[in-house]
Amino acid sequence: MPDLSTTNILLGIMAAVSVLEALVLIGLGVGGFLAYRRAMQLVTDLESRQVEPLRQKVEGILADVKTVTSRVTQQTERVDHAISGTIERVDETAERVKDSVVDKMNSAVGVVRGVRAAIMAVLGSDSRHDPPAPAAGRL
Repeated sequence: MPDLSTTNILLGIMAAVSVLEALVLIGLGVGGFLAYRRAMQLVTDLESRQVEPLRQKVEGILADVKTVTSRVTQQTERVDHAISGTIERVDETAERVKDSVVDKMNSAVGVVRGVRAAIMAVLGSDSRHDPPAPAAGRL
């Protein structure tokens, strides 16, 4: 029978190294877990000290912006309504002025034609047979 003592010694050494490797892996796992827990605690602390106050400030600013935006929207609608009403009143006034001027001009033209007809009748002019001269701008 061959001597197996050397083989047994090598197998024992390999078993011991395997046990050491397992212990190192377990140690690395525990160390990794502890580092992860510390990092998460640091992130939580940083978030509560830095991020939370900033978030509250940003929320306050956003609430102010929302308030200002709603006010601007309301004022814009009021101004738009006021401008629309003013434009409608200006249009109505312009139409009334135009109608009034046309009425007065028609009255004045009627008076001038009546005076002209009276003068022509008094003078007895034969110019009635002449066609009236075309008005400026008309052909």
